[in-house]
Amino acid sequence: MKIYTLDERCLPAMEKVREYYLSIPEWRKDVEEGKMFGVLIHGPTNEGPQAPPPYPSTREGSGYNRLVPTSAEHYTPLPCGGAGGRVCSFSYLAAFSGTLGGKTCQPGFVPPVFDIQEGEGRYFLQEEAEISAINRYLESGQASPREECDLRHERKERSRALQRWLFARYSVKNLRGESANLLDIFAPAVPPGGAGDCCAPKLLQEAFRRGIRPLAIAEWNSADDKFYPPCTHRCRPILAHMLSGMDVEADPRLGNYMDLVSRLSTVYEDDTLVVVNKPSGLLSVPGKEFLPSVESITGCLSVHRLDQDTSGLLVLAKRAKVQAELRGQFERREVEKRYEAMLEREMPVGQEGEIRLPLRPDVDNRPRQMVDMEHGKSALTRYRVMENVDGHAHLLLTPHTGRTHQLRVHMAEGLGNPILGDRLYGKQSARRLMLHAGELSFTHPATGERLRFTCTPEW
Repeated sequence: MKIYTLDERCLPAMEKVREYYLSIPEWRKDVEEGKMFGVLIHGPTNEGPQAPPPYPSTREGSGYNRLVPTSAEHYTPLPCGGAGGRVCSFSYLAAFSGTLGGKTCQPGFVPPVFDIQEGEGRYFLQEEAEISAINRYLESGQASPREECDLRHERKERSRALQRWLFARYSVKNLRGESANLLDIFAPAVPPGGAGDCCAPKLLQEAFRRGIRPLAIAEWNSADDKFYPPCTHRCRPILAHMLSGMDVEADPRLGNYMDLVSRLSTVYEDDTLVVVNKPSGLLSVPGKEFLPSVESITGCLSVHRLDQDTSGLLVLAKRAKVQAELRGQFERREVEKRYEAMLEREMPVGQEGEIRLPLRPDVDNRPRQMVDMEHGKSALTRYRVMENVDGHAHLLLTPHTGRTHQLRVHMAEGLGNPILGDRLYGKQSARRLMLHAGELSFTHPATGERLRFTCTPEW
């Protein structure tokens, strides 16, 4: 089954759906701004209502960037050829993400996994309205200090409870008939907003409800008519459950990343902690895309982290008490760290010094950091030029603070010589960011022994 790359068998269905939504004036604003649509094609089935006969396409030149779908809970005839119709030798279902024309359900498309506009779902809208009323009262300035404190606490608790209530009701199935709600699927993380409302989960849920075995799914954006694979932020964990037991193509976006997982190596391990050598490109802790990370792979608790593109030594704890002790050492600056970096240009061998430039987030250009002499947090880095290799300076760096992107900004701004391969602050590309955490020293929380680890970069 294809879902991450375009199966051309989906093209006629995609074209049909596109013709349909372009014919509805009330949907024009959503369509022009960019709405995700999707189709699921399947073979003949004896279960459920019969699809209407094929309808000829009125458009010419259907191709990779001209895709269209259609579907609905009931095969109600529509101007475009029906909801969940037939094209060529395949039947299909269609879906839209979120809402269309302000509604969660529209003729011709599968229903949502859980409908907040009907039945039990109306509780969500009612509670949301009451929380919004609290917000308006707080913004009015009429609340006393004590009342404001109480209302802020109430708002937080009600919002958290409402979120859990909602995600518990998004229960999705797989081909085996196994159900799981979003709280279980994303645990221990909190599901992101909009999870379960994308096209692929809605299409699969309806297919399994009808006893349909999918052949392919295709999604596209109405703003550019281009095919897009399912999103990683909201859909990857959900699809991992829903596609279980099916022969599905591998996500090409994961291929190279999974190679990185195999390159993670253990430098030291005992019953309290583990020290690993992280390859460049592997996440230290779980991110928005729910890719494997050092923390999730080892099953240990993160103490500190390295940027995804930085390689080198990381220490993780096996128990919360050990994690707290090690984090305390970092906060008290009792941990010694040294990095190696290759810069874009040569520098005089033996040159050394320190860079003191305060840093803060660049709020208009995240995740970049910037130098701010007035509002930035203090940051200190010592450096020494070891050698020049093929036109690039090889430096030893010792950070005495641990600000986000500290070494990268200090090289680019303090020395005017960015780290080679730095996509945020540099100009010269390379196969990776040439920054490596090569030395780490700390006190063992259980034995009191001073431990020191080193590893050489692979560049």
